[in-house]
Amino acid sequence: MLKCVHRGKTGCFECCIKCLGGIPYASLIATILLYAGVALFCGCGHEALSGTVNILQTYFEMTRSAGDVIDAFTLIDIFKYVIYGVAAAFFVYGILLMVEGFFTTGAIKDLYGDFKITTCGRCVSAWFIMLTYVFMLAWLGVTAFTSLPVYMYFNLWTICRNATVVDGANLCLDLRQYGIVTIGEEKKVCTSSESFIKMCDSNELNMTFHLFIVALAGAGAAVIAMVHYLMVLSANWAYVKDACRMQKYEDIKSKEEQELHDIHSTRSKERLNAYT
Repeated sequence: MLKCVHRGKTGCFECCIKCLGGIPYASLIATILLYAGVALFCGCGHEALSGTVNILQTYFEMTRSAGDVIDAFTLIDIFKYVIYGVAAAFFVYGILLMVEGFFTTGAIKDLYGDFKITTCGRCVSAWFIMLTYVFMLAWLGVTAFTSLPVYMYFNLWTICRNATVVDGANLCLDLRQYGIVTIGEEKKVCTSSESFIKMCDSNELNMTFHLFIVALAGAGAAVIAMVHYLMVLSANWAYVKDACRMQKYEDIKSKEEQELHDIHSTRSKERLNAYT
């Protein structure tokens, strides 16, 4: 970072403006949005999965399968580990994108010159564009996948609301229609059962439903951050490309000027020798 040296009010002010001008604000906004989205998705998603486990065990009377059988609880545990990995990976990725943004700003250009930026920055920017595009598609898939539990809990919440409005209605929710259990297992709750009434009256169902909604919003925010990053990286790549062309032009121009200077110096020496 540039250091502001106290050289009077004007010098310090200009130095601070130069420091602020070197901050990649577009990358900073995208990074904040990415961290907020990933934090919401990972935090709320983890707690929502834990609440789902409690609901399945308490009200649907489901138990973990013995042995190496992959059941709903095993899948939930796998999703939790995936959430841990996503949180760590995108924390590092956000830092890398911020560093890339700093190395394509005017402040770094003034410090290190055009050549060092263009030789490394062009390849790095192109690589980050491709990687960010892949991550954007991945987050689109995550958003679509996160909408499934929101849809399931919305159906369950609707059944609970209709059961209180319509007297004598016998509504049931069967987990087999969502693929949570196999066809041979019958795990369902109906409005006439005591466990269904307790589930609807509990705060756990309402909390888990809203946690999944917030996790879905976080995944959507991560998608928007990826799109924002794509725009920033594309602009940086175009800037670095133009800087590379300008550098080549300056090199050719400097070479031609040097040749003209050499020719002029040679002729001057020849004239001087001829005169003497």
